[in-house]
Amino acid sequence: MVETKSSVHPALVVPNIKANIPITLEMANVQYSTWAELFKIHARSHRVLDHIIPPAKGKEKVPSTDEEKELWSTLDATVLSWIYSTISNELLQTIIEPDSTTMDAWNRLRDIF
Repeated sequence: MVETKSSVHPALVVPNIKANIPITLEMANVQYSTWAELFKIHARSHRVLDHIIPPAKGKEKVPSTDEEKELWSTLDATVLSWIYSTISNELLQTIIEPDSTTMDAWNRLRDIF
């Protein structure tokens, strides 16, 4: 059987993030460690972990073409929407900022907890 490379990135076909991260991160019921671990597993399995955790020095992959930059931006928005969809409204109002990146939001949450 011949393997073919899909033209659709696996992160772009996640229909419901709540199926993979079934808890909602809240201030009152702190489950940050569990939520973060589930989130990292999901991000790793969908090849977008580098949007929340920077790669080791020398392992960075900087988008060079317009197509790669557009894909990076699309994936970053997708992962950011995963974060926003799995946290309480109170946390969302605390961390949301215009033109934020996924890593910005991830770090703000880490700093809160």
